[in-house]
Amino acid sequence: MKKLKTLAIVMAALMVVACGSEEKKESGIAIIPAENFQKNIGGKEVVLMTIKNNNGLTAQITNYGARLVSLWVPDKDGKFIDVVQGQNTIDSYMNAYELYYGATVGRYANRIANGQFTLDGEEYQLDINDGENHLHGGSKGFFTVVWDAEQVSDNTVRLAYRAMDGEMGYPGNLDVVLNYSLDDDNTLRITYEAETDKPTIVNLSHHSYFNLSGAGKETINDHMLKLYASNFTPTDENLIPTGEIWTVYDTPMDFTEFHAIGDRVEEDYEPLVIAGGYDHNWVLDQADGVKVAAEIYSPESGILMTVYTDEPGIQFYGGNFINGTDRTKDGNGTHGFRSAFCLETQNFPDAPNHENFPSAVLRPGEKYERVCYYAFGIKK
Repeated sequence: MKKLKTLAIVMAALMVVACGSEEKKESGIAIIPAENFQKNIGGKEVVLMTIKNNNGLTAQITNYGARLVSLWVPDKDGKFIDVVQGQNTIDSYMNAYELYYGATVGRYANRIANGQFTLDGEEYQLDINDGENHLHGGSKGFFTVVWDAEQVSDNTVRLAYRAMDGEMGYPGNLDVVLNYSLDDDNTLRITYEAETDKPTIVNLSHHSYFNLSGAGKETINDHMLKLYASNFTPTDENLIPTGEIWTVYDTPMDFTEFHAIGDRVEEDYEPLVIAGGYDHNWVLDQADGVKVAAEIYSPESGILMTVYTDEPGIQFYGGNFINGTDRTKDGNGTHGFRSAFCLETQNFPDAPNHENFPSAVLRPGEKYERVCYYAFGIKK
């Protein structure tokens, strides 16, 4: 995999920031200075890179956890607003209560029961970091590592990471390449590729916390959500799928038409009570190919986000565990309860332990290839 020397990365990032400073005067986009992310972690340099498209959409990405730090898109009045919760320094990310702001999570996104699975007759024990379970790749998952980074162009960043055999308990050396790009159709495109030298399991996902009214706003309960899914996977009290697949119809899990997130979130429905709100995997109706998984818009800003993926599922998380500990990027407040949502395209949680769920196995000679697209427009 191609790697850039640290000096070259930092210079490229600083050049883009310098260009962005002129844009800031025109559009109100608040570019975070690259020096806020200059830090050596484990002998590798952390950097912050800025990409933009020809329409002015601007994103900032750090190689610490392959994170999306900010994403500026125009609202119904043409004003650019940042729609991604996060932090404005590397130290803040490292000390944040919410571990997964904007991160790439893996080697296996979501939960694996007791951190255990069996592959080809061999049992594996993964790191336990969520009660009795394994979550988002473990305590030192992909969200904690410094990826190799390359700014490919004004609108594209490429990141790469080699997860070693045995890392967090997973078998096989896994080589991962991730691309972020801002296309001129106002879409943030995320593509994943991975290869292994030993049979393993893989499930990569993007974990941005969005608020389409603007990062730092108090709630997403007014956001209108539609999921292209007629079923979901219920969980036990530890948020581990039972293996069943339930219909959403005649339940508060039904987002087959637009519904406000907050309308039914407090209903006395067992899956909601167990999770403290929405934190579930929906089974997408279209099984194969790239398809629309979700649409969501803010009545306040008018911003509509459409999610596309080739994955079989999408985790909708309504920010039930955000507790006001972390400060907003502008420093004027804190991230409060249900102030952001996540739409994580993925394989099903705990899939390696359920034969009726899609396979998560990757073998030598095969290539893992997945996409997640977030397209932005204005709700008509």
